[in-house]
Amino acid sequence: MEHRDRIEFNRKIGNRISEQYEGLHGEIFNPIEQERLGRALDKAVSAIRTEANRLTALDLGCGSGNLTAQLIKRGIHTVSADVSEGFLTLVRRAFGHTGLSEVLRINGRDLSNLESNRFDMVATYSVLHHVPDYLHMVEEMCRVIKPSGVIYIDHEVNEAYYSRPEQYVRFLREARPALNLKRYLRLLLDVKGYIHLLRRIANPRYKREGDIHVWPDDHIEWDSIERLLTSRGFQIVFKEDYLLYKSSYDLQVYEKYRDNCADERVLAARKEK
Repeated sequence: MEHRDRIEFNRKIGNRISEQYEGLHGEIFNPIEQERLGRALDKAVSAIRTEANRLTALDLGCGSGNLTAQLIKRGIHTVSADVSEGFLTLVRRAFGHTGLSEVLRINGRDLSNLESNRFDMVATYSVLHHVPDYLHMVEEMCRVIKPSGVIYIDHEVNEAYYSRPEQYVRFLREARPALNLKRYLRLLLDVKGYIHLLRRIANPRYKREGDIHVWPDDHIEWDSIERLLTSRGFQIVFKEDYLLYKSSYDLQVYEKYRDNCADERVLAARKEK
């Protein structure tokens, strides 16, 4: 599938699921993940060294406004950007009254409709694996941020997710519930699920929400992102691996393993040059 086709597929899917998105993603919209996200954002915001009276941020690939909500909560004027009109409508409806929110439709390839050195922070969460050329998008993030501003990249899986170390495999085995009758019936009656299964048979790399770089031989490479950032004059402020909590996990099992294995990464980098 060509880049243009992939982006258009993502746009259509975003429009179709925008109203149901938060209900579909319990791994994001749960108190444990939201608390972790808030702590990480506080750390990144505190690393900004620009002289702006009021901070401005770009929420790249805003979706239903997960990052936008966190940024506005911290008094940061936020431009929420996405390829999906449906998501932008949600964000406008939820945050338009705050006086701290703008929305922007982007093309999914670059940030060519944004001027250079505009933002104190550029933040993205669970987005890069949807972008055909994600390293070019990171370059664009570098371009539109001010000197002394901070880039924040979160919720992309790390290498352990693919290498499956023994501890992580054990965690997954213990944390995920068995296929009980209720869950079995839900899967059995999921008509759309059968359609997606047929599409997956026709194209083994088909993903229902337009994921692209989520395969063992084609995934987000954090080392490449770090090299790009440092080559553009950025200093890594912090980098943390964490174990994502999903609402389907047994909480006690999660607490047992959360400090012993990890499957996601968050990174913040400041523009020094």
